[in-house]
Amino acid sequence: MRCRVEMPLRLGAWLVFILVASVGAPSSHGDEGMWPFNRLPNDYLYQKYGIRISKQWAEHVMKASVRFSSGGSGSFVSPDGLVLTNHHVAADTLQKLSTPERDLLRDGFLARSREEELRAPDLELLQLVKITDVTDQVQSAVRPGMSPAEAFRARQAVIARIEQEATRDSGLFSQVVTLYRGKEYHLYQYHRYTDVRLVFAPEKDAAFFGGDPDNFEYPRYCLDMALFRVYKDGKPYRPEHYLRWSPRPPHEGELVFVSGNPGRTSRQLTLDALAFLRDHRHPFVLNLLRRWEILLQQYSYEGIEQERRARDELFGIQNARKAYTGMLAALQDPAILKRKAEQEERLLSEIRRRTELAAALDAYRQIRQAQEVHRQIMVDYLLLERGYAFRSRLFRIARILVRMAAEDQKPNEERLREYRDTQRPRLEQELYSPAPIYADLEQTKLADGLSLLAESYGMDDPFVVQVLQGKSPRQRAYELVHGTRLADVQYRKKLAAGGLKAIQQSDDPMIRLALIVDPRARAVRQRYETEVEEPEREAYARIADARFAIYGTNVYPDATFTLRLSFGVIAGYEEAGKRIAPWTTFAGAFRHEQRHGRREPWLLPESWHRARDRLNLETPLNFVSTADIIGGNSGSPVVNRDAQLVGLIFDGNIYSLSFDYAYTDQRARAIAVHAHGMLEALRTIYHADSLVAELTGR
Repeated sequence: MRCRVEMPLRLGAWLVFILVASVGAPSSHGDEGMWPFNRLPNDYLYQKYGIRISKQWAEHVMKASVRFSSGGSGSFVSPDGLVLTNHHVAADTLQKLSTPERDLLRDGFLARSREEELRAPDLELLQLVKITDVTDQVQSAVRPGMSPAEAFRARQAVIARIEQEATRDSGLFSQVVTLYRGKEYHLYQYHRYTDVRLVFAPEKDAAFFGGDPDNFEYPRYCLDMALFRVYKDGKPYRPEHYLRWSPRPPHEGELVFVSGNPGRTSRQLTLDALAFLRDHRHPFVLNLLRRWEILLQQYSYEGIEQERRARDELFGIQNARKAYTGMLAALQDPAILKRKAEQEERLLSEIRRRTELAAALDAYRQIRQAQEVHRQIMVDYLLLERGYAFRSRLFRIARILVRMAAEDQKPNEERLREYRDTQRPRLEQELYSPAPIYADLEQTKLADGLSLLAESYGMDDPFVVQVLQGKSPRQRAYELVHGTRLADVQYRKKLAAGGLKAIQQSDDPMIRLALIVDPRARAVRQRYETEVEEPEREAYARIADARFAIYGTNVYPDATFTLRLSFGVIAGYEEAGKRIAPWTTFAGAFRHEQRHGRREPWLLPESWHRARDRLNLETPLNFVSTADIIGGNSGSPVVNRDAQLVGLIFDGNIYSLSFDYAYTDQRARAIAVHAHGMLEALRTIYHADSLVAELTGR
């Protein structure tokens, strides 16, 4: 999901308001909630809107929804396997399919026949088909008196067994998801689709019209859509569940639902955990993002081809930088954490009054201690285990090969979670992706990462000396990138087939580097898992027990990049004494372009100008609703009560930046592409009549 450029001056007072509004009982403010499909708030929906979601409705919408491995959401929208998502969710694939001669990310794409559809090199779609509560199985593995390290190993071992058995018995990709930060564990089972082909994407100037200045603003005028098709056994897949296009446009005040995969929220974190984010992690990551943004901008200035190669990654970094800027601004406002402290104290007061909830009191101390450990190891963890000091796809490939060979020597339940048997197909899809690797870009990023490593630890640090081997960061990066053979997919397969012996005997410089880094990275990972992750998991589970006892069980968990259902109404809002209408039109897009002098980034593609006289200019293009969304919801379908498609989530307005920590519906809005606007563009601008017929069934 895109994020916003500006922020501090406009957000401070507003975020104070929304945290004030959200204190007290969970889910008490408006249409709040990102609800798992096995725990939908039917009583609330009936009381407020007179609607109950049937099991058939929920199953249909759930199975029509998909998750993109590139980090977004989507949905089946035709009987022949068409999948709708955002252009910016598709951007990773568009970049990988592009060449110097054919820039699909910039110029768009339309397959005029099934034969012209382009297979994505490494895209995976996941369709959730079943959810099972396995909390008792997971929690029973942890016995009283276990140390955090023992508890972590026991918990991970039983999760690995549950996932392996479920995959074996069903043939579905199976994953245990932690909810309420440790109170519950649910088994999510998915169909995997890996033969995914690009069908349509508009020009970037249409999808991201207004660019960064308009990002996280409203009104908006973006055709942020893309279409893929899923194939199975070489033929278009025919899904049992897909969303039909609504024949009528939605009206203001209409209830709508959003089915997607929100990434991560922090609404259940304690005051100490939020303070750690404010004072340590967010500032550190934000500075890294600024550094990477400048690096890629400078690389892009070297030429047209360099700009093309870096475009998608730079776009992602800029969005992340804006997101972190917004989150940090919220946490740096003293009034906000004051309100959080008041909220926490009210819960603690209730806990103190009930002796049966005494275990929750120690949970806050345990979380505080975990933050101190996290502070101590944060830089090591991010630079080494998360790989921020080795930003290179070639290094990432080397690390996968090194770790895969080592982890394969262990029983499945003792492996790192991403190297378990159930994860192998996904791991191999990434490892053997034929997507292009550009040596000059790899060298630029890796040199900067090695320089960051030296800056952080010192050039004379023994580990830095071992990594650099007497070279400068630039010299070492050149040596690594130009010396490795890992750009060759067949060479990767040969190394993987050779197992641990082949890895240990390899003279490939990138493999040798991964072998140097791995012991230290594993050590800091182990400390993070056993001294931060596991204590936090246990503590938040106790707090969740207390919260349920006090407020009741109708509480949604923080987002986990798993499928959730949100809802709200289509509604405009007031800003600076001005009424903001709930939708925009094609006519508004042309006026917006004219007001800005038809200059970048307010320059519509020529295809739009050629079609202007034929367009129905009053067709809605974008609209806003009060639905509760966050990053990861990009590409989520917006449906009406009849489960018909009325829109496509692509952004939020400036006030929705608060949704990481709290929800409000006064002015915060989710922004969607209007379903009728998509059809009008496909039909009139892009002459994609066959797609329109497939989408509408007529």
